[in-house]
Amino acid sequence: MEAQAYQLGLIPLFPLIGSLLAFVIGRRAKDLAGWIATGASALSFAVVVNLVLSGTEEALTFIPFTWFSVFDFSIDFSLRFDHLTAVMCLVVTGIGSLIHLYSIGYMAEDEGRHRFFSYLNLFMFSMLLLVLGGNLLVLFVGWEGVGLCSYLLIGFWFKNLSYAAAGRKAFVVNRIGDAGFLLGIFFLYRQFATIDFVELAQAISANPEQTTLYTVIAFCLFVGATGKSAQIPLFTWLPDAMAGPTPVSALIHAATMVTAGVYMMARLNFLFDLAPYALFVVSLVAVATAFIAATTAITQNDIKKVLAYSTVSQLGFMFMAVGAGAYWVAVFHLVTHAFFKACLFLGAGSVIHGCHHEQDMRHMGGLAKYMPVTCLTYGISTLAIAGIFPLAGYYSKHAILEALAHNHNVYLVSATHFLGAVASFTAFITAFYMTRSFAMTFLGEYRGHAHPHESPWKMTLPLIVLAALALGGGIWLVTALPEFLSTVLPNIHEHESASLVENILASWVGILGVLVGLIFYTKLLSVPGQIFNAVLPLSKLSLNKYYFDEIYAAMVVRPLESISGLLFRVVDQSIVDGAVNGTGAIVELSGEVARTSQTGQVRQYALFMFIATLVVALFCFVL
Repeated sequence: MEAQAYQLGLIPLFPLIGSLLAFVIGRRAKDLAGWIATGASALSFAVVVNLVLSGTEEALTFIPFTWFSVFDFSIDFSLRFDHLTAVMCLVVTGIGSLIHLYSIGYMAEDEGRHRFFSYLNLFMFSMLLLVLGGNLLVLFVGWEGVGLCSYLLIGFWFKNLSYAAAGRKAFVVNRIGDAGFLLGIFFLYRQFATIDFVELAQAISANPEQTTLYTVIAFCLFVGATGKSAQIPLFTWLPDAMAGPTPVSALIHAATMVTAGVYMMARLNFLFDLAPYALFVVSLVAVATAFIAATTAITQNDIKKVLAYSTVSQLGFMFMAVGAGAYWVAVFHLVTHAFFKACLFLGAGSVIHGCHHEQDMRHMGGLAKYMPVTCLTYGISTLAIAGIFPLAGYYSKHAILEALAHNHNVYLVSATHFLGAVASFTAFITAFYMTRSFAMTFLGEYRGHAHPHESPWKMTLPLIVLAALALGGGIWLVTALPEFLSTVLPNIHEHESASLVENILASWVGILGVLVGLIFYTKLLSVPGQIFNAVLPLSKLSLNKYYFDEIYAAMVVRPLESISGLLFRVVDQSIVDGAVNGTGAIVELSGEVARTSQTGQVRQYALFMFIATLVVALFCFVL
């Protein structure tokens, strides 16, 4: 047991060392940077697999040192590995390693690839620290680390000012959410004098009656989750994160950063279960986020923007499960989403690479014959996210809708049917816009000007592995995951098997969305434009992303800029600079006056001495 505990330190340590080596060695041998980073990530994955296969049911704890101790306040740098941590680590290191391998091919010609792989490994280190943290402070260090790395990677091509601005936007918006998260941590420590997860669970379970306090703390923590996991109103940074290289999008959207909020709420399930009103609000926000993001994705033509809004929508589905108290279902969809969304993003990157950096789907089409592997894997993942049986997305989405329908939250019960209907409609929209992206990209005739080609094996191999997981992973996970997580998460119900016909019928929403999408974008090509013009106000609302950025610019950005300009002119320039410059001017003036007495003439100096002596004598006589 002690030897296994020591292995916990190796999981984040390998990517940290890899980050350093990839930068230092990669500066001289750029082609080695990717292999160093990929090897470091793969080593972490191997350690996680070894710990999982060891079969231990007890949580492992590793405390290498006491972080700091002030009077009675002491915090250990503790790492904890239980079944929930194991699932998250498998996703982060497994999917992350595939993305690293893919990146070797994608970034092969970039001069800054040593810096890219260094950042990518640092991202892995931060996310692993987040999920392995045994207390809220260690988790928060990883939480802030992924925020920093997202800034570095989104703005990786910083010479493009719009890309740099996207990185800053991600950083600032996440800081807003993090302020609420920190406040929640402070409340917890003040009330229970601990932020260790095990001790918090014991203390809160022993005091279940403080519902109001738990509700306030839950809201504070949820604010942090809305920023990190891109929920309304703090979701606008995520679509702009497409400015970074495509593998970054896959890593952020599928395996790491955006899942942090879901993981945090699942980890603190013992707190959220005692705040039913907070979970009700979580459900409302989640359904609204899923719907708004899905309806926005319908009109986007940038293939990466479609997938970005899809991620926001799918995160909404995960939070629906959290709001219904079905934490294991949220983790289930987190895992299946990592499979098919990583494949979709990497598939989009393969298309962009093969079409020489073209991202507009209107300039694609017919790529199935040029990029057969990318087409097949993208198509499988499209069916998976659409929720078609027996692919992975079917099982997790079906479990979410079941959780919404059978929740026991006193506040949520009255809205169950409405929220379930909106969620089902959103699932239909998801199948439609994902089929639209597939048809516009791979079917029909090629509409671009480049000479498309299939990507190298370093890029297609991860696509094949991820597509295989999206194809069959759900069949195994739907029975294995509930049993595996039953020791750490509540409200887990065994999967009830159904017949083949029942499962196919349960996929009717996704099947309908796929069929409508195929008909509209392969046969009735003029119909989407006619519908767009028929409901022009709604179409413009979707095309302009519900004007969230414009609203924030009018209500937040421009007023702050005006206030900042006023403070700069009045306080900084007039008062601060005026005082400093005025002091200098006075000294300079007095110096100019004083220097007039320094003439170098002996007669003038003798006169001054005589006058001074006379003044002193008169002063003494008067006294």
